[in-house]
Amino acid sequence: MTSPTKLSCRNVWKLYGANAQTFIDTHRAPDDAAIKKAGLIGAVRDANLDIKEGEIFVIMGLSGSGKSTLVRCLSRLIEATAGEVLFDGTDLLRASDAQMIEFRRHKMGMVFQHFALLPHLTVLQNVIFPLTVQAIPRQQALERGREVIELVGLNGRENNYPRELSGGQQQRVGIARSLVAEPDIWFLDEPFSALDPLIRREMQDEFMRLQARLHKTIVFITHDFEEAVRLADRIAIMKDGKIIQIATPEELVLAPATDYVSEFTRHIPRSKVLTVSALMTKGDDCNGPAIKATARISEVAKQIISTDGALSVVDDKGQVVGSIDRAAVASVLFGDGGMS
Repeated sequence: MTSPTKLSCRNVWKLYGANAQTFIDTHRAPDDAAIKKAGLIGAVRDANLDIKEGEIFVIMGLSGSGKSTLVRCLSRLIEATAGEVLFDGTDLLRASDAQMIEFRRHKMGMVFQHFALLPHLTVLQNVIFPLTVQAIPRQQALERGREVIELVGLNGRENNYPRELSGGQQQRVGIARSLVAEPDIWFLDEPFSALDPLIRREMQDEFMRLQARLHKTIVFITHDFEEAVRLADRIAIMKDGKIIQIATPEELVLAPATDYVSEFTRHIPRSKVLTVSALMTKGDDCNGPAIKATARISEVAKQIISTDGALSVVDDKGQVVGSIDRAAVASVLFGDGGMS
């Protein structure tokens, strides 16, 4: 069953410069030349997307592509110049300030690259700060705070101050603080980019563990395609304020919409992106051991290559949908497999 749409944006624009609102009101779909002639900067240009409930939706692009501006428009941390942002059917761009305060307090969680922890508060006090703002009874807030601190693996650090924590631990506090109010949607803007590579990998693992338990609707911003591949259900690639393509990681590799998308994915090892279903031969059971169609090639390559003959491929219900052998995997590991 297809998941319902949680968040949509329709024809969203963010223009910077004098008289930007007047310009967009009088130009239905301005092109780059018209925007430049008006002396404006098109940070987000006619963005359209639908984010499903419970999915990890990654928005990525190089610096200056508009990805962070778009996510701030989606959460209305900045005002879009035009368009609609529909959250459970409500257009956030037309919501009152009071309505937006309620949305942010109760339905939205946010984590940014810079942790923005309050240095004079302990870990527990930082985590429950959103509940304090909501005037939640203190004992209830403390109990909830301890729950999410345990969830992110910071047991025993409740009384430490931010300066006494590592970068990865501080980011965990930021994540716990964003989850304490049990948001419906979670915005993360390059939350791990300031961390060392090893800690970053650990935080990605932690993030996936949390998502497996919480099933949040997540909008995740990154410029790192390998990170996107690890985390994303679907990816939107942006360039010059425009959304170029929205697809699964596998679809981006197999069917890039433009040369830009192709170049963006060129250096990513195909085994980390392609699933068994992309390489399998459809048909009947081959009577060999079974592997899942959704498994990434990198996860099962050793098993397939070390097996004589073909292996059965099964879907999520355990039904056989095809087979795969070592030759198919070798084409990805040691050649381009006709996919580059």
